[in-house]
Amino acid sequence: QVQLVESGGGLVQPGGSLRLSCAAFGSIFHIFNMGWYRQAPGKERDLVAAILSGGGINYTDSVKGRFTISRDNAKNTLYLQMNSLKPEDTAVYYCKADASTLVTYVRRDYWGQGTQVTVSS
Repeated sequence: QVQLVESGGGLVQPGGSLRLSCAAFGSIFHIFNMGWYRQAPGKERDLVAAILSGGGINYTDSVKGRFTISRDNAKNTLYLQMNSLKPEDTAVYYCKADASTLVTYVRRDYWGQGTQVTVSS
């Protein structure tokens, strides 16, 4: 199994910044793609940003120029630097990893428990 532990959420004023982290633990064989998703109350969970194993990066249009996704493969950790935060960024942010384990070598998606980000004055 692969466990994903997110941290770094909190309450911030509009225009402020937060940095989310997602650390992967367990019997990891390989982590392929990783990404951040968010879910606001009453809405579906949507992709925010993804970083592929080959290095490609995708952002949803609403965060381009404000958010930066990165990963430290040596530490099996994913980051999301969020700047110029807006109230509409308020949501629970989830980390997802596309990974295989040393037990089964089967590739599948794993999700973290989520971290709340609230942007409000």
